[in-house]
Amino acid sequence: MKYVIMFTSTPELDAAVPPERMQEVYGRIFQWYEEHGAVIADSGAELMPHDTATSVKYSAGGPVVVDGPFSEAKEVIGGFSVIDVPDIDAAIALAKSWPMLELEGTSVELRPMVTDYSQFEQ
Repeated sequence: MKYVIMFTSTPELDAAVPPERMQEVYGRIFQWYEEHGAVIADSGAELMPHDTATSVKYSAGGPVVVDGPFSEAKEVIGGFSVIDVPDIDAAIALAKSWPMLELEGTSVELRPMVTDYSQFEQ
């Protein structure tokens, strides 16, 4: 089953991590991708900082473009990948091994992907 695995963090907490510690964690992230390459269907991408985001949101007069992410959450999505694993338990086990989880304010969100659109046919 395919899942989108989204890596989130809290920018204020990330900024407090010493650069040498962050470098060490990033080194382990590269190792993580090498170790789990067999189940990574799409390596995805690391995203630019959240303050570079632009959102298009609904307004009564039609779509409106706004600066920044349209989210009130403190955590922001910093990147994503697509994994292909047997089930949610395997996805959770993989997510638990994400090196950034050692840092406060970090989380990994898992969402199953729709791969069979026949369920939506009428």
